[in-house]
Amino acid sequence: SGNIGATNVLRTGNKTAAGLTTLFDALKGLIPVLIFLNWGDLAGQAAALGAVIGHCFPVWLKFRGGKAVATFIGVTYGLFWPAGIVVCAVWLAAAAISRISSVAGLAATLSAPIAMLLFDRWEAVLTAILLTLIVWVRHHSNIARLFAGTEPRIGARK
Repeated sequence: SGNIGATNVLRTGNKTAAGLTTLFDALKGLIPVLIFLNWGDLAGQAAALGAVIGHCFPVWLKFRGGKAVATFIGVTYGLFWPAGIVVCAVWLAAAAISRISSVAGLAATLSAPIAMLLFDRWEAVLTAILLTLIVWVRHHSNIARLFAGTEPRIGARK
């Protein structure tokens, strides 16, 4: 896709850089949520939305950012860490089964609202749904390639 995400960094062959990209993108979501939760759930959820939207549409990159899966995972951990574990586990399982990063990311984001419901975190369900929608919209080209059977596998170089 040419964006700045960890999957594209991995396609350069540099696993360390891809891992660091994932880590820092997740922290970009986690840290603001944890800070703003000090002012209540609504402030933490606003920080979650801001982190994901800011990752997808950064001013300094002419509003052409990443697809926000790692940032999504970070904000989910921040909002309620057990749901973050579920989202991470779903990403890992989907990646292991499909070997396609976008499938893993889409599956992981779908699991967040469900996890929030199952853990009785009603205050975070709407935020999880909105974040999931943002990530899915950002993945529109990946979804088209999935239907076409042309979406690259994890680790494949372009």
